[in-house]
Amino acid sequence: MVTDVATGMPSNAFVDALARARVMAIIRGTDPDAAVATSLALFDEGVRFVEISLTTPKACDAIEQVRAQLPEGAHIGAGTVLTEADVTDVEAAGAQFVVTPAVTPSIAVAAGRGLPVAAGALTPTEAWTAVQQGASAVKLFPASLGGPGYLKAVRDPFPAIPFLAVGGVGLEELDGYLAVGAIGVGVGSPLVGDAASGGDLDALRRRARAYVAAAERHTR
Repeated sequence: MVTDVATGMPSNAFVDALARARVMAIIRGTDPDAAVATSLALFDEGVRFVEISLTTPKACDAIEQVRAQLPEGAHIGAGTVLTEADVTDVEAAGAQFVVTPAVTPSIAVAAGRGLPVAAGALTPTEAWTAVQQGASAVKLFPASLGGPGYLKAVRDPFPAIPFLAVGGVGLEELDGYLAVGAIGVGVGSPLVGDAASGGDLDALRRRARAYVAAAERHTR
């Protein structure tokens, strides 16, 4: 069984924790300091999973800073992790999980090092391939392309695969994806807005509280 190097726990602990939290915030910004402030504000408001995309300038520095201030029960990960070099960088920065936008070489590398992976996939073939390469969960992306109905259709032959719905998931869509079996949703701009580029943190906090309240209706 694969073990999470950050916690010493089996990698299914990542899935279990995400299934309880229900919401993963996705940070793609232009300012690493703002990305750190955004992450900490999200944690303050009860969001338990935050992913900082490597498209954010100095993303690994931001991840390292957040990891040093991580509240108990919170998780910081890295997104847009594509290559073996990316895995090495985010592991060194202290990322506790990785997220990919597609079926990429980084999946097998990260899984082999004990880092849980939420791997991007759209089709049934991609979802199955991602799991065979070691993904702990499949990030259905972009989920908005087919909506909850498509997620249900993909899940039906793969009931054991944990699916995270990502891409175009606003607050109003959260219930629909969870109702058809998603373990959670990954949310970027509908939740984060412009906060990770130096925008309004108070507005971010209000949105975070709304997402957390919605997620609590589905807490396992």
